[in-house]
This record gives sequence, structure tokens and C-alpha cells, in this order.
Amino acid sequence: MTKIAMTIAGSDPSAGAGIQADLKTFSALNVYGTTAITALTAQNTQGIAGIEPVKPEFVRAQINAIFDDMPVDAVKIGMLGSPETIAAVASALKIHKPAYVVVDPVMVSSSGRRLLSPQAIKAMVADIFPLASLLTPNLDEAAVLLNQPVLQDQSGMENCAAKIARMGVAGVLLKGGHLKGQKSTDVLYTDEQFTHFSADRIDTKNTHGTGCTLSAAIAAYLAQGHGLSHAIAKANTYTTGAIKASDELNTGAGAGPLNHFWEKP
Repeated sequence: MTKIAMTIAGSDPSAGAGIQADLKTFSALNVYGTTAITALTAQNTQGIAGIEPVKPEFVRAQINAIFDDMPVDAVKIGMLGSPETIAAVASALKIHKPAYVVVDPVMVSSSGRRLLSPQAIKAMVADIFPLASLLTPNLDEAAVLLNQPVLQDQSGMENCAAKIARMGVAGVLLKGGHLKGQKSTDVLYTDEQFTHFSADRIDTKNTHGTGCTLSAAIAAYLAQGHGLSHAIAKANTYTTGAIKASDELNTGAGAGPLNHFWEKP
């Protein structure tokens, strides 16, 4: 039977990130993708021009409509926005109880723009974190969560991941993609243990939607029955391949999208 995943996130008309990137990732990994759209954005490879939130009650209605009709195997959460939308998503998921929830805490855009208010961050921690099987913050988001300076090297990543997990999350994958060096290393903290995942750093400007893609890939592999560490390792390999092949697309004047179908003939 085909596995089903849901993405709860914002729409990106350039299709590099958000709902569109998640759906492409699900399709590339042979998982049927469903959606609940939390916001419309006006953006392209050069930045975000505007955001139009979807009413929280309608976000909840989208989630309920899918779960009432389809056996969703895993959920990926991306951009949520307001405390009201966060509460709506949390209330729906508490009812439907998906087996896996992967949360990409979209708090800071690649240009440095804050996407969540302090009140929304508090709501995320209180309402969404307890539901998460895995949280996938980057270093900027980790700094916001912990109210501390952004890490400049790998030495503090384990301690940082453990601190975030103590905020009530079952597992934390702290992403080190923003650091410098030949290798990009992510740190998983779960069950009081650390696991490191490293990949070659790729020299390309086309990294738009990398975080969305990785978290969606993890959700897809969890839906297929892989254990958490194996799902992360496979998602890391898939995302790295999509970044390596991104220059083939030559799309947009700014930070272009990944090539999500790099493995397809």
C-alpha cells in the first residue's frame, strides 16, 4: 500500500521551498503527499515580498479533511506563523495522533528575516514541541530558541541539541549547514544519545528550500517504516544529491531550488 505523508506549511510560488518543495520530495521518494496550507507567500529565489496567512480555522479544516479520509503515516510541519495557527494545528494533531511528526521550526528566513513573533515561539514550544517526533532547527533557529548567540563551530552543537530537547521534544536534529568547512555535520540527540551525520559541503548558491527538503525526506522515510537514525541518514543522502544536481536547473537569479528529482531517469 502506498504510504501517505502530510505537509503543514506555507506555499512558495517559486516552488523551491514550503509546500511545493515538500510535495516534490514526497513524490521523489515514492510517498503520496497531502497538504494543509498555512500561508500564501509572494517570493522568488531572491527573497520574500509578502506573506498572507490562512485563517487558523481553515488550516484546521484542511488537516481534518485529510485525516478523515486518508491514513496519514507521517506529518511534516513547516511555517505556521501565528499563535492562533499553531494552536489550531496542535489541536487537530492531538485528535488524529499521527505516528510521526517532523517539525522544521521555520523561524528565520535565509535573508535573516524573523518569521515568528516571540508569542508564536512560546506557542510552538508549548503546543507543538510535545507532539514532535523530531525537531530540525538550524543554528539560527537554535539560537532563537535558547536565547543565545549563534554557534560558530561544531564544538557546542551536542550541548545545544540536548538543551533544546529538554524543552519537551522527543528528538532534535541540529543542522550545521551554516557553518564553514569541507563537511556539513548535523547532530541528532534522542534517548540521551548523540549521532552525527556528515556530508560533503557543496559549492553552490542553489540552497533554497534545503531545510524543507530534508525534513520532508525524513518524514517520507519514517512513513515508509525506517527507524529514525536510518531515516535521517537516507534523507541526508537524498538532500545532498539534490543540492549537487541543483546547478542543472539554472532557475532564478538568486538562491535557486534544489533538483528534487535528481535520482529519476
